[in-house]
Amino acid sequence: MKAMLAQRAISGWRLHEKEIPGVPDFFFSNERAAIFIDGCFWHGCPKCGHIPKTNRAYWRAKIARNRARDARITRRLRRVGFSVVRLWECDLRKRPSTCVRRIQRSLKRAG
Repeated sequence: MKAMLAQRAISGWRLHEKEIPGVPDFFFSNERAAIFIDGCFWHGCPKCGHIPKTNRAYWRAKIARNRARDARITRRLRRVGFSVVRLWECDLRKRPSTCVRRIQRSLKRAG
């Protein structure tokens, strides 16, 4: 992702900004934009996420908690004026230019 942003001359971001709730993967302070790249397994991607065959109840609950936390963080950031973009890991792999366009649109709206 860093290389894709650099190729398109998108700058001004910091990685894993610990001061921002949820610790976004990319944070644009001037535009107040938080970009999260959600792993398909850990965040329950509807397209390719899966539940392991062993200990299914544990994994269902764990992934549900992760999704609920993601939603809380997104709401919290938006309430205080941040733009939030959540990208699935599989989309980044399969459609990287679409993901970059989403980020660019978010930055334009915010800036």
